[in-house]
Amino acid sequence: MNVKQAITLFLKGMAMGTANVIPGISGGTIALLTGIFERLINAIKSFNLQAVKLLFKGKFAELIKHIDLYFLLWVFLGVGIAIISIANIFKYLFENYPVYIWSFFFGLVLISVYFVGKEVKKYNFSSIICLIIGTSAAVAISLLSPASENNTTLYLILCGIIAACSMILPGLSGSFVLILLGNYQLVMIDAVSLFDFSVLLPVVIGAAIGIMGFSYILSWLFNKFKDQTISLLTGFVLGSVMILWPWKNSITQTFGDKTKLIGYEWLLPEINLEFFIALLFIIAGIFSVWIIEKYAEKFKQKN
Repeated sequence: MNVKQAITLFLKGMAMGTANVIPGISGGTIALLTGIFERLINAIKSFNLQAVKLLFKGKFAELIKHIDLYFLLWVFLGVGIAIISIANIFKYLFENYPVYIWSFFFGLVLISVYFVGKEVKKYNFSSIICLIIGTSAAVAISLLSPASENNTTLYLILCGIIAACSMILPGLSGSFVLILLGNYQLVMIDAVSLFDFSVLLPVVIGAAIGIMGFSYILSWLFNKFKDQTISLLTGFVLGSVMILWPWKNSITQTFGDKTKLIGYEWLLPEINLEFFIALLFIIAGIFSVWIIEKYAEKFKQKN
C-alpha cells in the first residue's frame, strides 16, 4: 500500500466517522458510496479461527494479509480521529445553529437515497417490495419516542452492539439508534468530549461484539441477495430523512431534575432569511455527497 492509497483510506474513514456522529447518517452509507463497503465487511469477517491459528503459529505476514490489516488501520484511524474531533464541533453547532446543521444533514441524506439506490442493478418485484419495507420500517422507527438515558454497564454494552451493527449498515445511523436508545447525548457528545471511559469502554466492548457478528450476516446477504439488500437499505435511507427535517420542535419530558427528549413536532418553515440560509445548507449537503460520489467513481476507474 502506497502513501496515496493510505491517505485515501484515511479520508474515507474520516468521512465515515463524521457520518456516525450525525444522527440520521450512516457510516455504512459513506462506505458504500466511496466503494469500500464490501472490502470493509470482508476484512472484519476475517477475524476468525484461521486468524487465531496464524497468530499463534507466528505467521504474522500471512495474518496481516488475511485480515487486510493496513486497510483496517487506516480506515479506523480516520473514523476515530473524526469522532473525537467532530463531536466537540457538533456540540457547539447543535446548541447555537440547530436549523442550519439539521439542514446540511437533511441534504446529505436526501441525495444519498439516489446514490445508494442506483447501486441496484435491476429493480424487480422483490427489490421494490424490499424498498417499500425499508422505507416503512425507517419511518416507523423515526416516530418512536426515544428511551430515557441509561448509564448502566449492561445497557451501554447493548447500545454498543446495536449502534455498531447500524454503523456498518448503509441507511441506518448508529447515532440515530443511540437517540432512540436514549444515550446519544451521553455517549456521542458528553463521553466523547470529556473522554469518560466509564461510559466509552462498555460501548466499545459492545461495538466490537456487534460489528464482528453482524459482518457475517451482511456478507452473506450481499453475496446471496445483493439487489434486494441494497433496495432494503435504500428504503432505510429514504425513511430516515424524516428525522432530519430541519424545522421541528423538541418534545421533552422532565424526569426528576432532568429534562429528556422524547420526540419531535415537525413544522412548516417560515419564509424568511433563516429559511433561505437553510436552503443553502441543504444544497451544500447535497453537493458534498455528489463530490464524494464523483471522487469514488474516479477512484474506481483508476483501479
